Amino acid sequence: MAGLAESGSNPDVDLLYDINGLAKHAPHWFDRIMEFVGEWGLLLAMVLLVLWCWSTVRRRGGADAASSVAGLVWAPLAAGVALLVNVPIRDFVQRPRPFVDHSGVDVLVSGKTGFSFVSDHATITMAMGVGLFVANRKFGLVGIGLALFEGFCRVYMGVHYPTDVIGGFALGTAVVLLLSPLAMALLTPVMKAVETAPRAGRLIRARSAAPTGQETLIPGACAEHTEERDLAA
Repeated sequence: MAGLAESGSNPDVDLLYDINGLAKHAPHWFDRIMEFVGEWGLLLAMVLLVLWCWSTVRRRGGADAASSVAGLVWAPLAAGVALLVNVPIRDFVQRPRPFVDHSGVDVLVSGKTGFSFVSDHATITMAMGVGLFVANRKFGLVGIGLALFEGFCRVYMGVHYPTDVIGGFALGTAVVLLLSPLAMALLTPVMKAVETAPRAGRLIRARSAAPTGQETLIPGACAEHTEERDLAA
């Protein structure tokens, strides 16, 4: 391919052409689906996954309900923090989009005039995925899988280099893990206070949920002394 010859020995650009080249041979309708999924669909799916996990935790209740919900609240907050951290990084690096410097890139979405490194979409989805993993491993693994697919979509769409995506994954993960102890120390008492409120407490525990002090585990957790517990808060 001419694009590969133009890229020289740069594996980042070579991989860009390999993945984006799939779009050239795909049907038009499939590219439109990938455009929607990569731009909005996976972000929406990640939000719905967090809500699903919250609903599950709320129905099950148990002694760890407040700390579990605190972990779920931290997931989108971490994504927002990571996005803010990315602003000075992006302005400092000032890497142009791949279609600016390389010909033959099939761009599936228009209007991308900002800098390329690091990918906002990859940062947000991975931060939420890892944040979910902190609260619940099963839901978190699904979230991380969605984030990985988001990264693939951004390269497939021709709007990011693979290293833009990898940088976003690293940034989102770092923000979640480094700030998680502080975030949980602040959010858990707040969620416990909400839990004791007459009406607001239903945000933490449904009426039919197990009462506080009763050992009830959220999906992915196992009984103590048999397997490692799911909650990492």
